Amino acid sequence: MPDNVKKLPNGLAPWLLLALIALVAAYVIVQKTNPPGASEAETTPLQGGISVEAGSEEDFMVNVGRRIFFAEGSAALDETALMTLDKQVEWLNKYPQWKVKLQGSADDPGDAQAQIALSQKRAEAVRDYLASQGIAPERLLAKGYGRDKIGTDCPEIECQSQNRRVITNLQETPEF
Repeated sequence: MPDNVKKLPNGLAPWLLLALIALVAAYVIVQKTNPPGASEAETTPLQGGISVEAGSEEDFMVNVGRRIFFAEGSAALDETALMTLDKQVEWLNKYPQWKVKLQGSADDPGDAQAQIALSQKRAEAVRDYLASQGIAPERLLAKGYGRDKIGTDCPEIECQSQNRRVITNLQETPEF
């Protein structure tokens, strides 16, 4: 061996070879999952390794969230609701082609009229917040359904709380 070439310390060569193989394998995996020329929409990861098209309804549902929950008898937006709504604002500003139908539900004590009124207040609270953050009001429709669109009819408080919500549904049509 020439004098100007230094020997590796004992036992280091196998580790360097192993590191080089791991680096090449990682490069191959990245190239297969993100081929050159692939758009962001083609490679946006979903939970579980599935990809969705950026700006799609699926993107909104998975990466932003479309459900806002409320306390019993209330139409007040809590901290968790505001975090989700702020993500909705960001997404809706990025994709202005979408209109939004806000569907309020109520599974609270009271008669049918009280349920409809409360669910309408919830939908309007969400609409008003989105509008206050810059989403054009003509893109927003708030509608309360009372108990007509609850997810599950059940007596348990945990189940009922899931029905006290507003669902943000995206609409592509120019009219609601």
